[in-house]
Amino acid sequence: MAMEDTFTFSGLTVPNLAKLAGGILVLWGLAAYFLQSADPPSITAMIPAFLGAPLLLLGILAERNEANLHHYMHAAMIVALLMVMGGVQGLIDIGEKSNLAIGSHLILVLMGAIFMTAGIMSFRHARKLRESSGV
Repeated sequence: MAMEDTFTFSGLTVPNLAKLAGGILVLWGLAAYFLQSADPPSITAMIPAFLGAPLLLLGILAERNEANLHHYMHAAMIVALLMVMGGVQGLIDIGEKSNLAIGSHLILVLMGAIFMTAGIMSFRHARKLRESSGV
């Protein structure tokens, strides 16, 4: 692809956005695990890291293997959808959740929604490029 054919979202390619969002979620999940007040610590505090790690990995794989970029990004969209669904589910039933748990659900929804928006825009951009080139 020529440089002008490359889709960017806020100055980032979609694989770079996947790496950024995945990295943020991994760091948040680790921080949430160590900052929680539960004794013993609950592994569920690391759920953002468990969803961020595949997103980070898919972003890395997409950059290293551009021939399969679309496959990696479609898989990343599934991970982002799971992030949004899980985050929203956690926000519907706040109950006695800690601020840390609520923050984790919010960051899952935010990162997932941002990535899904960029992914959908990227897929539309790719389709328009294919249609304009007659392929």
